[in-house]
Amino acid sequence: MSANQSDLRVGFVGLGIMGQAMAGHLLAAGHPLRIYNRTRSKGDALVERGAMWCDTPAEVAASSDVVITMVGFPSDVEQVWLGAEGILKTAQKAVLIDMSTSSPALAQELAAEALKRGCVALDAPVSGGDVGARDAKLSIMVGGDEAAFSRVLPVLQLMGTNIAHAGAAGAGQHTKMCNQVVIASTIMGVSEGLAYAKSAGLDPERVLQTIGSGAAGSFQLNVLGVRIVKGDFAPGFFIEHFLKDLGIALSEAERMGLELPGAGLARKLYEQLAARGLSRQGTQALYCHYVQE
Repeated sequence: MSANQSDLRVGFVGLGIMGQAMAGHLLAAGHPLRIYNRTRSKGDALVERGAMWCDTPAEVAASSDVVITMVGFPSDVEQVWLGAEGILKTAQKAVLIDMSTSSPALAQELAAEALKRGCVALDAPVSGGDVGARDAKLSIMVGGDEAAFSRVLPVLQLMGTNIAHAGAAGAGQHTKMCNQVVIASTIMGVSEGLAYAKSAGLDPERVLQTIGSGAAGSFQLNVLGVRIVKGDFAPGFFIEHFLKDLGIALSEAERMGLELPGAGLARKLYEQLAARGLSRQGTQALYCHYVQE
């Protein structure tokens, strides 16, 4: 890798709600950037700013020192890494970073496959949603080779402020599961608290101002709670993706012999919202389970 970090050629695959902003920070820092997304139009703004469009993930990886993937589901990760036109077909001596939320087992598999091809893979899921991605303040949880982590840390620092090496391959994904388990019960509490405020005839904005600076304060309350009060259920993070995450977490918990009743209830409630056609709303739409707007 180049000694000058800004000379590192970076590839980015997956330009969704968070990926577009994350890739934009890399471009703004001066990195030569190659991009790919299934829907090409989502890359137009980055191309206008100087990014190079590629027609396949393999084309992205062929000329990149660092390749980042940020896609929705484990099946998408498998496709962009292991598919016929995946990044492992062409990557050479690169650090490959999956920043999607996926399964720990898949992260371990990708790390092994990358080594066979002379590359190093890191699993580096993130937390912070659209706001964290836009403001470059994501929390990034990294599993995999520590030396590779150190080499790409300056790149990760362009997208996040709380970046930690969690351990071997898969540890980043396990840490993200801890994050999602905590969020599951927290967003239920936020929704129930605001539903209570509405039923009691309180001013919900005043309630948020009052309790948001106390022990109840959190991102879920102080950011998503504000959106709930405004009736804004647009996605910073899709319900369908959170359901995927909860499925992974509960599956891992079952494998470990651990019961997670809060996460289990959250999944049940979100499944009910998905059945109502709300799977592409933001996770704060859980409030709609308690209060019919």
